Amino acid sequence: MGLSLDERVRSAVAALLHVAGESQTDLAVALGVSQAQVSRRQSGSAAWSLADCEAVAAHYGITAHDLLAGPTRAAEALPAERRRAPGRHVPGARPAVADGGA
Repeated sequence: MGLSLDERVRSAVAALLHVAGESQTDLAVALGVSQAQVSRRQSGSAAWSLADCEAVAAHYGITAHDLLAGPTRAAEALPAERRRAPGRHVPGARPAVADGGA
């Protein structure tokens, strides 16, 4: 069974945050809401509304359709100029483990 629409949106937002190198605080500022509100939406304790989805999509320069389609489509649709530069440090991000943790 696939992801629910809510799960797809949360996953897409998480992917966009990662690929763009942004934090929940950065997104909150762009949307004019608190970081706590973004956190509640991302944790599933509150839902992303359609208006929120349109605002998130506009912030990232993608369509709401791309956002609703899920993380892969949203990340692929992100314009190159919005992508984090390779090697750019993202505050609070943990380094990836290249060997899968072995």
